[in-house]
Amino acid sequence: MLVLSFSFAVFHRVLRYSTKPLSTVSHIKSSSHSPIPLINPLSLSPSHHQRNKHTQQHRQLTSMATTLVVATTSDPASINPANALLSMPSWQPGPHFQDDMKSFVNKGVRVLLHGKSIVVEDDLDKRWEEITGEVVDEVIFFSKHTAVSNKPALTVHPIGVPHLREGDVPPQGGKPGWAALPNPRIGPWLRHLRKLAQSHNLVPEFEITLEATHHGPLTNKPTMFLEIGSTEDYWKREDAAQVMAQLVWEGLGLGGGTDLGNWSRENDKKKVLLGIGGGHYAPRHMDVVLKDDVWVGHLLSGYSLPMENINQSEGQTNMEIGGTWRESIKAAYEATKSAFPGGEIIAHLDHKSFKGWQKKAITGFLEEQNIKIGKPNNFIEY
Repeated sequence: MLVLSFSFAVFHRVLRYSTKPLSTVSHIKSSSHSPIPLINPLSLSPSHHQRNKHTQQHRQLTSMATTLVVATTSDPASINPANALLSMPSWQPGPHFQDDMKSFVNKGVRVLLHGKSIVVEDDLDKRWEEITGEVVDEVIFFSKHTAVSNKPALTVHPIGVPHLREGDVPPQGGKPGWAALPNPRIGPWLRHLRKLAQSHNLVPEFEITLEATHHGPLTNKPTMFLEIGSTEDYWKREDAAQVMAQLVWEGLGLGGGTDLGNWSRENDKKKVLLGIGGGHYAPRHMDVVLKDDVWVGHLLSGYSLPMENINQSEGQTNMEIGGTWRESIKAAYEATKSAFPGGEIIAHLDHKSFKGWQKKAITGFLEEQNIKIGKPNNFIEY
């Protein structure tokens, strides 16, 4: 195990605690909730006795898988949910990661705060493993959501830019042709988010929805984004931040309950939706996912399936249709398959979003790749 090979000096450096204050954002008072307490790491600075106790605990935890929850102080829709989560019981200062970041620990969960754009810090999971010796099991990001409509929304989605060609510059992180492993919790957490939002009277004001696969940063473990949208006023809404924090608290079982969306424990229901086609908010796929026991993999909207109809003749084959749609589907499928070992990956098409020649090409390619195509009823478990 990596941590066992550390020298005493390196191990001591890894475990030392940083006490630089966090940068935070000012609060805008919500009509229905009091301001979120801002967490100052100085208040969590351990005594010598506590430091030794935390060191012993950390040595015990390096053998267990951990969850990274990542937020940035530069985004109120990111730092506010993180602060709300850190205001809940039992958080302690975490191991030193790097000088411009802070970490906090609670059971198997690590909250990591930095000050950059949420989509630019690549390979945080890999870097965390290399520095701390802990094994990262999954990564969850808090972030803002933007939309042309400016409508309030709470969203959940996988990440990646599988449709971009080599040499393209991703506008929001990632790398061309890459799809992150989708976090298996996406489906169960979306359904739980709806319940939490309703109980906190955020519905119908806020739409609770999936988003299609998009943007970075690069990760190596199952990943999902939790976002608050879609304007600055909504990004700073404290009631929305509380709901997102509660989702993570309950979803990871930090309050003592059973965590939600644990594929290794709950995979007796093995059907996993791979969404293909439709708009950014995946309405046809949402109809299926809102049913209990449906797992969610990647969701490829129309813009992630670039298709160039080179030959309009009736006899054309898939090979005569240009664009990176094949590569996008293949990358999304392989990542979904890796994230759900033993799962039955089923492609669900938004048929009405395709022209006839597009649907023919896509279904033909799926059959060539031995990827099962399903209708809504095919996702029902009996």
